[in-house]
Amino acid sequence: MRTELNDLLDKATGDVVIDMAALTLIDAAGLGMLTAAHLRAERAGRRLLLRNCSKEVRRVLAVTRLNRVLRFDRGNLELSA
Repeated sequence: MRTELNDLLDKATGDVVIDMAALTLIDAAGLGMLTAAHLRAERAGRRLLLRNCSKEVRRVLAVTRLNRVLRFDRGNLELSA
């Protein structure tokens, strides 16, 4: 996943949106990968946006305070609010 995400960030010309709808849990490795991707996108002048985060994933992001660092795509308010 890390390789695919890095390739996507390298090829993107605008913001990169990650649809998290199929993700029900996230561990420390996943959090680290998202954080690294966020920093890589920022260095390139782009934004990494998370879309459709489940309640459980949002809870983990809040507990780790990564919800203050990572950005959320609010295009689908039903799932990402």
